[in-house]
Amino acid sequence: MKHKLAAMAMAGLLTFSLAACSSGSSTQTTAGSTTAAATTKGEDTTTAAATEGAETTAAATTTQSSGEVANKDKPLVWFNRQPSNSSTGELDTAALNYNANTYYVGFDANQGAEVQGTMIKEYIEKNIDTIDRNGDGIIGYVLAIGDIGHNDSIARTRGVRKALGTGVEKDGAINSDPIGTNTDGSSSIVQDGTLEVNGKTYIVRELASQEMKNSAGATWDAATAGNNIGTWSSSFGDQIDVVASNNDGMGMSMFNAWSKENSVPTFGYDANSDAVAAIAEGYGGTISQHADVQAYLTLRVLRNALDGVDIDTGIGTADAAGNVLSSDVYTYNADERSYYALNVAVTADNYKDFTDSTKVYEPVSNQLDASTSPTKKVWLDIYNAADNFLSSTYQPLLQKYDDLLNLDVEYIGGDGQTESNITNRLGNPSQYDAFAINMVKTDNAASYTSILDQ
Repeated sequence: MKHKLAAMAMAGLLTFSLAACSSGSSTQTTAGSTTAAATTKGEDTTTAAATEGAETTAAATTTQSSGEVANKDKPLVWFNRQPSNSSTGELDTAALNYNANTYYVGFDANQGAEVQGTMIKEYIEKNIDTIDRNGDGIIGYVLAIGDIGHNDSIARTRGVRKALGTGVEKDGAINSDPIGTNTDGSSSIVQDGTLEVNGKTYIVRELASQEMKNSAGATWDAATAGNNIGTWSSSFGDQIDVVASNNDGMGMSMFNAWSKENSVPTFGYDANSDAVAAIAEGYGGTISQHADVQAYLTLRVLRNALDGVDIDTGIGTADAAGNVLSSDVYTYNADERSYYALNVAVTADNYKDFTDSTKVYEPVSNQLDASTSPTKKVWLDIYNAADNFLSSTYQPLLQKYDDLLNLDVEYIGGDGQTESNITNRLGNPSQYDAFAINMVKTDNAASYTSILDQ
């Protein structure tokens, strides 16, 4: 299948090895929808499979006088960036319920954050005899924060601080703000934690943390993280015993710039192929957010809506080709209309099982029959063509699944800074049958839906 990406975006992709058609007129789409009955995702992430006991309800779509489906009624999936208030984290329910065929696909951020924090804590305990580089009894760590207004980034910062005992509550939740520097432990944003290992008590201290935003305003910036570890290491030297990062792009930049040479364990998130391979060279660990499952779900919910079948088809219920997901790799929250992939720690013990981050998930790797799932055209954007995880892991997976699901996807790469860089390329939504949207900022869903409303 022909995959299209704007030339500018492709150039961006090629420069970053690190780091998210049918005819010109829209064909009529039979867009049915179902509502899956599922348990709501709780704090302990023990949610049952999305569709156990699901009841389906047909949702009629509004058609224009020409017989074509109105853009505002076409299937829409938000992915990777859940529509929400970037200050409070409150979900944007209007965006999540934009029409009967609107869903969100991501991963369980709180569960993943807990897994990351636990992974770091367990590594420290296991290597306590060697990890305190200057022998001062203080396990010092630095933290690269991706985006202070992004729910996933907030959750990961909280997860690390909770596990290491350095979190301080603010408004009923652990404060996720950057601290700047805190070498003396006097910060009011964090506190000193303690770990007791082999009868000895160690202090755990967050020495520094910062949002990795570049001068142009792009967040999750790997180059900025690489520069910052140079500044931190010059200032703190052997006080730094651990490096933690909200993602692998920043984590690998710090690892290559300083941590690897100084044998300081670095922990990231995303299980990008380069980070997984680096575990053999001392990278401490990462988290697989089951990008293979997320990419599949991103396109599968669109496929089901386009086909007018139960939304659970090929997800919790096997389709005619045998595709099905088990309840241990995803959950569905009906109230939030959101599918969440579950996370797993990738460490020295199991990293060889995760070396290919772009391999499709075997249980959902079967080709759909084109006679019952004919080719449909999808508009999909990646908020930042230079983002490590989205460009090197997520998009390659999408490009494999679009073939299996008979979807002709046009891929649009953004600059990671402005919403208009993406929305300006959605000038004719009528030529598409469905949309998959990855926003720059979680607040900006209306920038896209206003176009579909026209």
